[in-house]
Formats: sequence, structure tokens, C-alpha cells
Amino acid sequence: MSAGIASAETITIATVNNGDMIRMQGLTSAFNEAHPDITVEWVTLEENVLRQNVTTDISTGGGAYDVMTIGTYEVPIWGNNGWLVSLNDGMADDWDAADLLPAISGGLTVDGELYAAPFYGESSMVMYRMDLMEKAGLEMPDAPTWTFIREAAAAMTDRDNEINGICARGKAGWGENMAFLTAMSNSFGARWFDADWKAQFDSEAWANTLNFYLGMMNESGPNGAANNGFNENLTLFQQGKCGMWIDATVAASFVTGADSTVADKVGFALAPDNGLGPRGNWLWAWSLAIPTSSEKQDAAKAFVSWATSKAYTELVAGNEGWANVPPGTRTSLYENEEYLAAAPFAAMTLQSINSADPINPTVDPVPYTGVQFVAIPEFAGIANQVGQQFSSALAGQQTAEQALAAAQELTVEEMEAAGY
Repeated sequence: MSAGIASAETITIATVNNGDMIRMQGLTSAFNEAHPDITVEWVTLEENVLRQNVTTDISTGGGAYDVMTIGTYEVPIWGNNGWLVSLNDGMADDWDAADLLPAISGGLTVDGELYAAPFYGESSMVMYRMDLMEKAGLEMPDAPTWTFIREAAAAMTDRDNEINGICARGKAGWGENMAFLTAMSNSFGARWFDADWKAQFDSEAWANTLNFYLGMMNESGPNGAANNGFNENLTLFQQGKCGMWIDATVAASFVTGADSTVADKVGFALAPDNGLGPRGNWLWAWSLAIPTSSEKQDAAKAFVSWATSKAYTELVAGNEGWANVPPGTRTSLYENEEYLAAAPFAAMTLQSINSADPINPTVDPVPYTGVQFVAIPEFAGIANQVGQQFSSALAGQQTAEQALAAAQELTVEEMEAAGY
């Protein structure tokens, strides 16, 4: 039996319907073999729904879940609130916390306490069709500018053959279109708030960001882009319908995998910049955390130890190949010659993760941390509303100016109500 577990227990795990998480569920039998005293029940949800459900459960002490899949935004806030169990002790002996990438573990730590174990870490980068880039007579730089990306997108677009030069998130949500646009805005010199917590959507930098995004997407993006998030754009790219896709580095194994019709034609580059310092890339980890409301914390730690271990990585490699292991969490992975040989995107992924700076994410000073989010409890609610405005503009239902004016008004109102 697992250490500290007196009798058979069932733990409930809430997770997101991303490919790596679906793969983890498929390997649950390996966990069961090592821990026959623990039964695992899965609750798998779409990203926006998952966030809503786990936030409601943990903030009310509901206790519906023993393990939650949460992100770099929630961990420091919830850990500070005393809602999460510290993972500084009670993990498996060979779990090796010292092996975690500092850029990733740092975002999951509060006052020296690690409150979540990273399942996979990511930044964002450009994934592009090398054949279409060559056909357009262009060559992708390792570190492209936004101007190059827009020009290349227009050159690669072929509406008659259903090829869109650029695919990017348009679906409303603080972790969907606002993750993309907030990271993008950093490279345009924009910020959510100035040093006095005054909203900045009425700034020239935000106008430049949104107008550029809408112009590029209208010229070269897919129809119905306002409905497309990570999974929708992944499908389009795998089907050969995107010249470029700027999104999570974790997608690299999927666009070069068995389900991709263009697997042998994909190249990688850093997220674009404008020469101002920050690139338009984010920093994130989908992590496994244990709420203090769980009554089965030892069993939960046994599962979290297993799912985020080096041994799990080797299990995935044995079943699916090294290119498909969860990336971006451990130093040892990027020293593994088998992985580096199998994953042509490994070096660009690590460079992207290390280039993101959550402490100084913007050109001008800000009072917050976070690259594609603002690490305050109010952000998720505000950014969901702002995301609706920007998605509406992408759908042609209002202008960029109207969307920014609405974003400014609602952000000011919400922040004043919150006492900033």
C-alpha cells in the first residue's frame, strides 16, 4: 500500500481536455499497478469550464476534487489564501524537486512553499509550414518581428485551397484570446495597468496591438476565427489549413505527430517582437495541485508524484515516443540526448520558456507580475469580459475603438469596486 494510506481510497481528479492530459488518463493503469489501494476517477472538462468549476469548488471549500489541474495564474493566489496543500514534503522519495526548471517552479512557489507540481510547462512560439514559407519566397528568422509575420501571413494565404496564412486564438476567455493578446500587447509596449493601477486600454499601445491583430486576422486568418481557441486552431493546423500558428510550445509534438497531415513540414521560431524588448510569448504551466479541502491528501500526493515524475516521462516515451513526453518542466529532459534527437522543437521550447519574464513583463513599469495575465484575483473575471469585447471585434460586431472603450470602462469599474 502507499505510504500513509490506511485503506482503499478513491480520488477524484479534475483536468483539462488537452492532449497530454488525455494521454495521462490512458496511462492510469500504470498508476493502479503501483498503487492498487487507490482508485482514480476523472472529471475532464473544456478549459474555460474547468477553470470555472475548480475556482468555485476551492473558493467555497466544496471538496469535490482531490487533485485539480490549475495554472500558473491560480497557484500563487490560492496558495497565499491557504487553499492548497504544500508539496514541500510527502512526495515520493525519487520525485526530485531540484530537477524542476526554475522558470516554471518559481511561478508555483509562495514563500518557499511549492503549491503545485508542473505536469507540463510552456511558453508560446511560431509554428509554421516550411513548404508554404518557401513557396512564398520567404525565410523565417529564428526571432521574427510582427511586421514580418503579418507580411508572411498575407503571402502564404491561399483562400481557394483553404490555407490561412495565420491562425491565432480568437475565442473569448482570460486563458484563450486574452492570453494571446496580453502577451502580444507586451511586445507593442502596452500594459494592463500603470504603476498606480489605472487601466490602460485607452492607450495608443493597446490601440496599435488590437488594430494590428484584427487587421492581420481579417487579411489572413480563418473564417469564424472568433470561435477558435487552442484545440480548434490545432485541428486546423494538423489539417494543413494554417501557414503559421502562434500558440503554446506544447503543441509542437501534436503538429509533428501522427495526427498531423503536415508533420514533416513544420518549422519553429520564437514568438514575434517589435524591437522594444519583450517578445509576444507567455509563460505557463498546467500543474497538479491538492486543495486543502481534500480528505485524501496522502493518496492525492501519491498520484501527483507519479504523474509529474521522471518515471512518468519515461513511461510516455516507451508508449508514444520521446517527442510526445510532457515538455517544459524538468532540466533533465533538456539534457536527455534521446529527447533532443526526437524533438526538433526542444531547443526552441526551452529558449522560449527562459525568455519570458513574469517579474518584468512589459516595456514600462507595472505593479503586477505575470506575462499573459495579471496576478491578482480580480483578473480572471475582468479579462473574461475584456475577451468578449475583443472577440466581438474580431467577429466584426464592433470596431477596435469600441471594444477598447468598453474594455477601459469595465476594467475601471471593476477595479474601483475591488478597492484599487
